[in-house]
Amino acid sequence: MSNTEIQDPVFRRFYSHLNSAATILQSYDGRIPFAHFIKSYFSQHKKFGSKDRRQISGLCYCYFRSGKSYPQLTTEQKLVKGYSLSKTDWPQEWNAFFDSFHLPMEPPDHIFPLTHQLSAGIDPDAFIGSHLVQPDLFLRIRSGYKDSVIDKLQAADIPFVLTGDSLRLNNSVRVEDAVRLNQEVVVQDLSSQRAGALLLLYKTIYKNGPPPAVWDCCAASGGKSILANDVLGQIELTVSDIRPSIIANLKRRFQEAGLKNYRALVADATHANPAKQFDLIIADVPCSGSGTWARTPEQLLYFDPASIDTFVQLQSAITINATRYLKPGGYLLYITCSVFEKENEGQINRLQKEGLDLVEQLVLKGYEQKADTMFAALMKASS
Repeated sequence: MSNTEIQDPVFRRFYSHLNSAATILQSYDGRIPFAHFIKSYFSQHKKFGSKDRRQISGLCYCYFRSGKSYPQLTTEQKLVKGYSLSKTDWPQEWNAFFDSFHLPMEPPDHIFPLTHQLSAGIDPDAFIGSHLVQPDLFLRIRSGYKDSVIDKLQAADIPFVLTGDSLRLNNSVRVEDAVRLNQEVVVQDLSSQRAGALLLLYKTIYKNGPPPAVWDCCAASGGKSILANDVLGQIELTVSDIRPSIIANLKRRFQEAGLKNYRALVADATHANPAKQFDLIIADVPCSGSGTWARTPEQLLYFDPASIDTFVQLQSAITINATRYLKPGGYLLYITCSVFEKENEGQINRLQKEGLDLVEQLVLKGYEQKADTMFAALMKASS
């Protein structure tokens, strides 16, 4: 189909976006996250307005969402097929437009690799199907701010769903224009929030003691540390990450969140020495990120399965080092955003063989709620 054959201005604009998306995809090789790649691309090509950028980016992500399905299609056809799969209630004129591309009627059959390696309890079909739709945006309302946050969102005419202290919004919302991030709300996926159930469990076990010493040994942006602070109350917090820039960003975020009494270290978690022992160590370890690929669907095309074993080795090294700094009877909270058994139950089995007792583990099935899928386990060291 040529652009000159399309008379409707809506479809003409769509076809222009389609051509741009195809051009962008031809120059992408998966070496960096696509979000970084396309941001750089648009910064070098100033002709695209904000709506154009949003539409073109969306088309590219639709292309990735069907994974390695439809190998017989051209890039343009796969873009349109992916876009047609992004919802089920297309108007008749759009269905006619899609038909003009001579697309296969069959559903995608090769979206997610390695389904035989999934953690127990994950429904393969439901999990795979969830990749066709972009997950929602989730916020956690911090204590004392629920009424004011709701008022601000309503005043800004931002639709939301409230469940307890968790907010669900459309992923395109600029929530920072309405509420104060980190102070009033924390951007945190629903499954990350649900991992807080194990912090609550720890709180009931540790009750009536002095403020627990907590080490977040792979702190990254500090979301789990803020959650621990909010759930546990007063804590003696140590955070560490191997990347100096991450620690610098974390400090700014903690300032916004009102966290003042903490110690921050730039350290490699595989051999970090925090020079003390802890009641609780949070190890939100580097992983394949396979539970988040609905947000980064380029991984459906470019993920190297051999890297799973590399992540497993790294996770083992981190937890072996971290558990050296557990107090007798202390607790380890192990977290991944992976769906692979090797990174989840496999690591818990290893830790049990090394002397830790499993208190509780959770497979957080975010695919049922347009959220990430994660794994979390609370373990106890011998007294």
